[in-house]
Amino acid sequence: MNKCLGFLLLLLFPFALYSQQNLTADELFVEARNAAFEQKDYPTSIKLAKQALDQAPDYTDISIFLGRVYTWTDDLSSARAVFEGLQKREVKDEDFFIAYASLEYWNDQNSKAIEILNKGLQYHPESQELLLLKAKVDYNSNNYTEAEKSVNTLLKIDPKNTEARALSIKINDFTSKNAIGITYNYSHFDRQFDDDWHIVGVSYKRITPIGSVILKGNFANKFAETGTQLELEAYPKLSKMFYLYVGAGYSNDVGIFPKFRSGVSLNANLPKSYEAEIGYRQLYFSNNIWMYTASVGKYYKNFWFNLRTYITPDNKNISHSYTGTVRYYTKGASDYFAFQIGTGISPEDYQSSLLENETYKLKTFKVGGEYNFAIKKTNLFSISAMYYNQEYLPNTKGNQYDISLGYTKKF
Repeated sequence: MNKCLGFLLLLLFPFALYSQQNLTADELFVEARNAAFEQKDYPTSIKLAKQALDQAPDYTDISIFLGRVYTWTDDLSSARAVFEGLQKREVKDEDFFIAYASLEYWNDQNSKAIEILNKGLQYHPESQELLLLKAKVDYNSNNYTEAEKSVNTLLKIDPKNTEARALSIKINDFTSKNAIGITYNYSHFDRQFDDDWHIVGVSYKRITPIGSVILKGNFANKFAETGTQLELEAYPKLSKMFYLYVGAGYSNDVGIFPKFRSGVSLNANLPKSYEAEIGYRQLYFSNNIWMYTASVGKYYKNFWFNLRTYITPDNKNISHSYTGTVRYYTKGASDYFAFQIGTGISPEDYQSSLLENETYKLKTFKVGGEYNFAIKKTNLFSISAMYYNQEYLPNTKGNQYDISLGYTKKF
């Protein structure tokens, strides 16, 4: 039976080969795409694409496809040969510039990629794919001003472009080398404390070749007493995907602020406009409090969604804090409305001094909103309000109302 089957295949093979050779260029192109996308059989795909080009040497779409397949298989010399041939023919197709620039960008030839993209944008000035790719290349080259121009142009064309929105947020942190800021937070308690709280913070941010560094000073009036705190934070960039948060703080006014605080997080900019973070925060009053944090975020059109948790273990139990945040961006990276809801106290809250007496182990509900906007790109304003329902003693609750104002000048 096996011999008969083999003999039959030998008889049919020439007919199959003859049939394939008599396919049109369009039909061979369809077969090549099927081999690449459905079967992941790139050698067969390349063979079929070449056969199609033998029949139709000027079939631009097939040449671009062949260059892409060579790129995917890391045959860079063959890919460049295909794209350079198209360049000599002065091909003006949008896909040609995207494919050629992508090859150079993926292989860290950023200058060449920008040269290709600039030429492509001369013919297709409103191409969203070309604008997005140019923003990525400029961002990767630390050319943040040009990256911002491209992504802002794209967002004017399509304000709901998810990937452009996510990239604009990352670029925004680097568009000015310096920034000074001031914040004010007012807290009122209906039962827990007799005196209102006032906290003023000033900060200076400097962009360095490895990332941003922020120096902060905080002055607070809490429990009818005053205190100061000094903080230093940095966001070193590790790669295209990863960056760190590293922070430390000191205060000699324990109780109003922790004596020491520290924190480290690994942050990742993930595919599909996701982002994630995992790390720890440490506060020292008279004893250390260790809090482990994780968060996941997602950009979708004009929205940013984020869920963060803080987990604080001790000898008796594990305390949890959860916060969900939604932002709606109205224009640029600094213009948005935000809504927040959650449970528990986090070390980033103005209530962090309450962690000293283990209040964080009791039940807390919080909800609030925020509005941020920019004037002439370099003047950033923020206003927010937050409501807390705090169980400050077992089975005893009180309400807290916070209002915060902020201003930052970038230069």
